[in-house]
Amino acid sequence: MKALLIDDERLARNELRRLLAKHADIAIAGEAANADEARLRIGELSPDLLFLDIQMPGDDGFALLESLEPPLPRVIFTTAYDEFAVKAFEFNALDYLMKPVDPARLVAALDKLRRLDGKPAGVAAAGERPNRLGPDDKVFVREGERCWFVELKSIRLMESEGNYTRVHFGDAQPQLFRSLNAMEERLDPRCFFRANRRQIINLAWIDRIEPWFSGGLLVHLKGGLKVELSRRQAQAFREQMSL
Repeated sequence: MKALLIDDERLARNELRRLLAKHADIAIAGEAANADEARLRIGELSPDLLFLDIQMPGDDGFALLESLEPPLPRVIFTTAYDEFAVKAFEFNALDYLMKPVDPARLVAALDKLRRLDGKPAGVAAAGERPNRLGPDDKVFVREGERCWFVELKSIRLMESEGNYTRVHFGDAQPQLFRSLNAMEERLDPRCFFRANRRQIINLAWIDRIEPWFSGGLLVHLKGGLKVELSRRQAQAFREQMSL
């Protein structure tokens, strides 16, 4: 995979080169010190991945992305400022790394990239399906003027509302502009369970379970929410969760 490093600080580019040298599947195709240089390099090199600083002389990283013709390369932001995180994920950023870049966070970002591309992560579990989001992955949720960048493990329930999904985390219940079926395709079945046609529960949030009508189950989630499992799904739940 060809990567382009875009940062006005030469030392930051050198450090990123050093860290990426441990990842044989990432080939650094070139560098750029500002948005103008980056546009030229992107046109010449057609990189698959951008490591992109945000604050640079001239156009910032966001303006650079807005000026590019789709399809865009995948983007991992590298910046010294955390206040741009929400805006970064409006651009479908793969990840947002704070400088100086932590090697472990870089590994996590690259593993996420590999999963999206259907390649094994650093050490994938046997039989693990690609493109699945794990509990430590984050999703960008926006409703009106409010935005959240949420770890999946904090989402206790997802509910279908037509072509949208309402997600429950903390005291918030915003809509995600994605269908429940589409969400289910991205979720790790070891962490999330399709309770019924309308709801997916986070298994880590189960508080207790009791028998329910017609062979079903009533699941009590931490925080007070209750979810009914049909007889069919109750049986699937028992099979999945039994030793």
